[in-house]
Amino acid sequence: MTDLQEGAPLIAPSTTDHPLYDGVVEACKTVYDPEIPVNIFDLGLIYTIQINPENEVRVVMTLTAPGCPVAGEMPGWVADAVEAIPGVKQVDVEMTFQPQWGMDMMSDEARLELGFM
Repeated sequence: MTDLQEGAPLIAPSTTDHPLYDGVVEACKTVYDPEIPVNIFDLGLIYTIQINPENEVRVVMTLTAPGCPVAGEMPGWVADAVEAIPGVKQVDVEMTFQPQWGMDMMSDEARLELGFM
């Protein structure tokens, strides 16, 4: 049983209209899964980027697999990258496996890079 409300999206919407949003995306694109030559944003591992009026950033992310060897380190890499953005007050990176990551979450650029297109 899940505690999600029926009909609620599994992935919360991002705060795309916040002035820091594009910078946070670019920061996430500097983080790579060591086993895959594509950044974690284009891989679709960043589910949600929420930024409140106080410039506190909450990133909800996943991994390609729960047993990923860098599972304990990757949230720190994301936090370090986002914290470096001028104006960001605080960063909270949350790991989730709901919904489970799938190859359909990759950007076209990632699919092309990995030879899936």
